[in-house]
Amino acid sequence: MLDHVGFSVADLATSRAFYEKPLKPLGVTLMMEVTEEMTGGHGSHLGFGKDEPKFWIGTGPRHREPIHVAFAAANRAEVDAFYRAAMAAGGIDNGPPGLRPHYHEDYYGAIVRDPDGHNIEAVCHRAE
Repeated sequence: MLDHVGFSVADLATSRAFYEKPLKPLGVTLMMEVTEEMTGGHGSHLGFGKDEPKFWIGTGPRHREPIHVAFAAANRAEVDAFYRAAMAAGGIDNGPPGLRPHYHEDYYGAIVRDPDGHNIEAVCHRAE
């Protein structure tokens, strides 16, 4: 349904260092760097993904309110690894790994806040 999602961050280098760690257990890596010069003065951007960049962070006007982005995990172990890596990278706990039966009985997720306060989640919908 979605082709890609992106938002601005306060410090691109800080956010890059943060996102590279918790996305790695999900198989998501930095795939593309776009410079200010390449965009004709419309900011610098980093694209993360598996086969192609689908998650983008960059410079530019910041969002007033935190946003929420959830990454799909293949299994609960990936959710756990995401959470551990995010916390080690300086993330702030906003919901440790666990079942969230108020969504559905197999919803297993973990949520952290990134350096800008955005809610970043890893979620697995499979029963294990």
